[in-house]
Amino acid sequence: MNKINLHLIEYAINSLLRDKVKNIFILIIMTLLIFLLSSVLFISNSIKYELNETVEQLPTLTIQKYRAGKVDDIELSRVDNILNIVGVEDVIPRVWGYYYFEYVNVTFSLVGIDNYATQYNENLSKLVENENKTAILDNEKMLIGEGVRKILDKNYYKEYFNFILNDGTIKKVDIGGVFKSSIELQSNDMILLSNDLIYEILDMEEEKATDIVVKVSNPEEIDTIVYKIKELYPDVRIISQEDFIVSYENIFNYKSGIFLTLFIISLVTFFMIVYDKASGLTSSQKQEVGVLKAIGWRVNDILKERFYESFIISFFSYSFGVLLSFYFVYILKAPILRDIFEGYSELKTSFNLPFVVDFQTLALIFFIIVP
Repeated sequence: MNKINLHLIEYAINSLLRDKVKNIFILIIMTLLIFLLSSVLFISNSIKYELNETVEQLPTLTIQKYRAGKVDDIELSRVDNILNIVGVEDVIPRVWGYYYFEYVNVTFSLVGIDNYATQYNENLSKLVENENKTAILDNEKMLIGEGVRKILDKNYYKEYFNFILNDGTIKKVDIGGVFKSSIELQSNDMILLSNDLIYEILDMEEEKATDIVVKVSNPEEIDTIVYKIKELYPDVRIISQEDFIVSYENIFNYKSGIFLTLFIISLVTFFMIVYDKASGLTSSQKQEVGVLKAIGWRVNDILKERFYESFIISFFSYSFGVLLSFYFVYILKAPILRDIFEGYSELKTSFNLPFVVDFQTLALIFFIIVP
């Protein structure tokens, strides 16, 4: 009684072939639903992986100075005082900022590198350890990310770039090379410069920094250290690694939520259509049921045969949908759909997202759609 009846499966396949139009319609609709859902979940998994990798590279604490409710440059003299706090492992001042390339309406991230100081970021540490790249920065040349290179190439800046300073003068900086980080979301729009160059381009005072990074040896002491820093300098805002995580997740969840809201509306509508097509019996089907009962089929046999029909359609829809989404996301790089997550900026990641597939995700898609 519990064994699979191969004759029923054969009959179910023949029954599906007899009513091709309706079954192909249901197959297409379900494949489309699974394709959309799995594509979004695959993109989501890849972006979350990138964000988690980015967050791991972020400092434990970031100290910013505020004046009149706005971020202001912070004095380098504060570094030693913060370093004297018990529990602080290291204190690193950072010099960075943004440069707006008005001609193509994009913004570059400028990061200053001191070759002889400790780097706050593992990727930057590896970069400084590379002697060739260190020599490039020492010679007042800049290193650019992949996204920056593409923008500059399009605008005929092959060997150098002209920065327009605050006083209207032009600072010509040669392009020393292109670097590629393992975390594309972090490095795509980045330009690395020596500290001397970035101070000049950003028009900053050399005894100041953009912010200060603090490394804490014991995570359980973070709250105490934050309290002590605030006692020393009440005009600062301290951002922890957890704050960055919450901020990233809020942005990501907002964008994915917009799509999922639209998807749920489509899901309900499509299921209403599929249910109407699948549950309605034509006169020929009613006649077929009558004939089957007349020749000795039980109601249980007819229900099993109908179950096999539905399972065949659902299984092939699931397989086609998932395979199509793999091709769409990881081969075609998810055109159109990716804009929901990354925006419409001219300077954005090239979307070479890592191939991240979670079996729980595949199971989730299966149990949402197929049953």
